[in-house]
Amino acid sequence: MAGVGSYLKKHTEALVKDVGLEAACSATGKSKATLGRYYSDSEEHADRFMPIDAVAALEEAARYPHVTSALAELQGITISYDSERKNSTEGGVNSDVIALSQRFAMLMAEYQQSIEDGIITINEAKRLLRETLALQHVLIDMKLHLEEEAGNGQA
Repeated sequence: MAGVGSYLKKHTEALVKDVGLEAACSATGKSKATLGRYYSDSEEHADRFMPIDAVAALEEAARYPHVTSALAELQGITISYDSERKNSTEGGVNSDVIALSQRFAMLMAEYQQSIEDGIITINEAKRLLRETLALQHVLIDMKLHLEEEAGNGQA
């Protein structure tokens, strides 16, 4: 666990430095000293870690999700970082279904083109991966819209 803690603390420090210490204090409501304790490698602070709400606030302001990425790596999970952050409330489920159909059609067209010669080249695989990730983003948007609608229906 000591190695995991040290790894997370290094990524916590990278996150704070990415945002900037003053801005991190403002975003989290924590003092410089408190933030410093979260990534200190001192024995007395070994069991102190940044709360998840503070990590979320900082990663929203950061250029890269340092801590989330580190947690994923520790679990052997691969994440895809998209700086566009398209998950918005625009449109709705109907728009998502249309976008899903279009993206799936694009993926299938790319797949058909890729397997015509019986070999999927590296470039073809990269194009398929891009289309798959775009389809995944549409599904995430759809999930968020459905959760929002389900929450509105319960109120």
